Amino acid sequence: MLSSPSCGSLRVYDGRFSGTRVPGHGVTAALLRRAGVRVFGEGQVAEAAGCLGELESAGALRWPSPRVRQHP
Repeated sequence: MLSSPSCGSLRVYDGRFSGTRVPGHGVTAALLRRAGVRVFGEGQVAEAAGCLGELESAGALRWPSPRVRQHP
């Protein structure tokens, strides 16, 4: 959810159950950012796609991942 206290990536509800949103990050979004993971909001699909394209061009994404064991 765009403004949830967990997943909000740009704005979150203020916690007073008034429906008021304030700038900030939800708990999960903040932890992901702290770990170096880029987090995008629902309205940032084009930006996320651009980031994905950059990672693919740089060879940073490989599928299947060498860490994922393939089953026959």
